[in-house]
Amino acid sequence: MHFLITAFDGKDSEASMRRKNVREQHLEGVKNLIKERKHLYAAAILDDENNMIGSIMIVDYPSKEILINEWLNSEPYVTGNVWQEIDIKPCRVPDFLLDRS
Repeated sequence: MHFLITAFDGKDSEASMRRKNVREQHLEGVKNLIKERKHLYAAAILDDENNMIGSIMIVDYPSKEILINEWLNSEPYVTGNVWQEIDIKPCRVPDFLLDRS
C-alpha cells in the first residue's frame, strides 16, 4: 500500500541545526529503503528563501502500522526531533510510475 508522508520541521531557532545534524543518517537510510523499494519518491519542502523546512515522501508498506514500526519510529528526522508535524495518508501511485527497469 502506498502512503504520502508530509512532515514539517520545527519552527524554533534550533530546527535547522537539528536537521543538519542528522541529515546524512536520514539520507543513507532513505537510499537503503529505495533499494528495497519501500521508498519510492522524496523531496525536501523549501520556504521562500530555499531553506529546507520539511519533507514529502511516497512509500510502499503493507500497512500504516508497519510503516510506523519498521521505519518511522527509527527515522533520524523523528528520533532527532527534526520533524514536528507528520501527516500520513494512503495514496495510489500509477503502475507506469512504478516501473524503474
